[in-house]
Amino acid sequence: MLKRTNIEEKLQSYRDKSLSEEAILKQVRNVLKLDAKHEEKILKSLNDGVHSDNNDFNFDMLESNKIYHIDQIEKICVDYRLRFLSTRFFKGNLPQEAISEIKKLEKEHETTLSGLKIMAPSKLFKLENADDPLLFAPIGNNYFYLIHKWGNDLHPLRKLLVLPFKNLFNLTVLVLALSYLATLVMPMGLFTREESSSHFWLLFFFMFKMIGSITIFYGFALGKNFNNAIWKSKYFNA
Repeated sequence: MLKRTNIEEKLQSYRDKSLSEEAILKQVRNVLKLDAKHEEKILKSLNDGVHSDNNDFNFDMLESNKIYHIDQIEKICVDYRLRFLSTRFFKGNLPQEAISEIKKLEKEHETTLSGLKIMAPSKLFKLENADDPLLFAPIGNNYFYLIHKWGNDLHPLRKLLVLPFKNLFNLTVLVLALSYLATLVMPMGLFTREESSSHFWLLFFFMFKMIGSITIFYGFALGKNFNNAIWKSKYFNA
């Protein structure tokens, strides 16, 4: 009877013929050491946020569905009140998958990536005070290449919730709507014995002034601004 072939034993025998166990361990240690140094270099580059407008990519190897123009990035940031800033402002830890994707790209394209940026809500960035996840790499000519996406998706109603902060017109419409609703629920008898349309609109006017004043005070006090003004600002109150 012939003995069945154990492929793992055969593989080990081939390895043992070419290298000793000590040599194998030494090679593995050297590879891991080089990989660790490479990863440290990537993390340092991300933390330093070295400015660069392009990277030396091999365009034939890029996936076209991951290439975005700055105008498209701006639109999504304005619609969803996101920021598009250098990785040095990111206060979270980049997942290992993102680091692996960077190493993979650098190996494939034989280059070192720089000028990386992240698109995320403001709370995920260390923003500076004006008084004092998607990871992108610039390609050139205002085009960016999406390296990695992580974390949870945005709330399905986020676009609607931040719509009033998109521009002055939207905010004014919201204040008008809130003033109208407040006027409807306010008992007219508190202000006059007679209920008429003129009294209703007069009360509406005062409601609009009150809610508008609170909105303006809140905006100035906390340094808030509209989406199209903050999407690439590194300042908290700008």
